[in-house]
Amino acid sequence: MAILEKHKVLEKNITLLTIFAFLAVTIGGIVQIVPLFYLDNTIEKVEGMRPYTPLELAGKEVYLREGCYVCHSQMVRPMRDEVERYGHYSLAAESQYDHPFQWGSKRTGPDLARVGGRYSDEWHVDHLRNPQSVVPESVMPKYGYLERRMLDANVRKVSGMIGTNGIGEIMAANALVGVPYTSDMIEAARADFVAQADPDADTDGLLERYGDNVNIRNFDGQPGVSEADALIAYLQMLGTLVDFSTFTPDASR
Repeated sequence: MAILEKHKVLEKNITLLTIFAFLAVTIGGIVQIVPLFYLDNTIEKVEGMRPYTPLELAGKEVYLREGCYVCHSQMVRPMRDEVERYGHYSLAAESQYDHPFQWGSKRTGPDLARVGGRYSDEWHVDHLRNPQSVVPESVMPKYGYLERRMLDANVRKVSGMIGTNGIGEIMAANALVGVPYTSDMIEAARADFVAQADPDADTDGLLERYGDNVNIRNFDGQPGVSEADALIAYLQMLGTLVDFSTFTPDASR
């Protein structure tokens, strides 16, 4: 009872309540923030992670432009129902090259953090053309026009906010905020952009720059590189870079 009586003093005195609330928030903030100054990196390094290829990066821009993030999140929470449905819970490292990240807080459609390789390219094409043909209960609008919007390596049609910047300039902008694109990657952006969507192209340079875990094929099955090619290339790599069969969390962090 004595404690309750003392608490009433705080509740009835706005000045004391303000002071103690400020102290509580300050102490809590210090406890959370100060340790970060003693860490070189707050993101655990995970084997397999790499920056987006030029084609995947263009696909991400299409994804953002079309507002796919409004209905789809890209973050599997560490809860049993989430893990059983979508796969291993998301790692911070998987979003380290996303600007902005695509975690999301609402799901009208399923989470896409592990969608890569789950469906065929043909399924994605059908899904974009007419979502209800493969998921009858879907409320997703049709995106068949993405197949008809062709991209050159300048990616001039991806988004109004990109304007006339080419894919190399988009990569350079990402490099400014910490994405490890090298000058060689940026200079070869046009060639890598086209090569990934052409299974008959010389892809040695592309694989040397981005590693063997790169999907190389004609994603929408049509001549040329379309926005559908770029978007499907992006979706097909989501969640595929980390080998979770061998992943062991860093217990020291």
